[in-house]
Amino acid sequence: KRCRNFKSAALVSDVGGFVAAVSGNWHMAVQARRTGTIMYLIAFPLLLIPFALYNMMAFLLNVDFHQRLFGVPLLSGHSMDVSMGDMLVVFAVLLLYVEILKSTRLSSKAIVDHVLSTVLFVGMVIEFVTVQRAATSTFLILASLSFVDVIGGFTVTIRTAQRDVSYEGPDARAPGGV
Repeated sequence: KRCRNFKSAALVSDVGGFVAAVSGNWHMAVQARRTGTIMYLIAFPLLLIPFALYNMMAFLLNVDFHQRLFGVPLLSGHSMDVSMGDMLVVFAVLLLYVEILKSTRLSSKAIVDHVLSTVLFVGMVIEFVTVQRAATSTFLILASLSFVDVIGGFTVTIRTAQRDVSYEGPDARAPGGV
């Protein structure tokens, strides 16, 4: 790849995540290395993080997801209680937003990401149905977010791919009148 700067051009090669600048322009080489490192994490389903956090808190720490963590005062004079489960769901919704953004790219990494997201959803449903500690409203919402990730990811990817493909109508003729 060629990187251009105001003063010099550098030949940058990305080999196994390591970026080397052949001449000058170290800033561009560092930026390319950061981008390459981030690209390896893209095929990772981010909703695995709240799923793993839920399992660690439920099984290792024996956390009650409905216990009040803090209250948010409202204008009505009441206080809204926020629990650990609520915080985990809000975190998962933010990660779902990033997952939907990730689904707008077309590459083999996107396909791997969709397959892994589907495997995660199936695993969450199986755990919800078979494991007693996973049979909570918090886990059900996490599984629902995983379902939205799978369906939304496939839908956005298909719609993006359709825009990149152009179809010719039956009236289109080849050059030369054939």
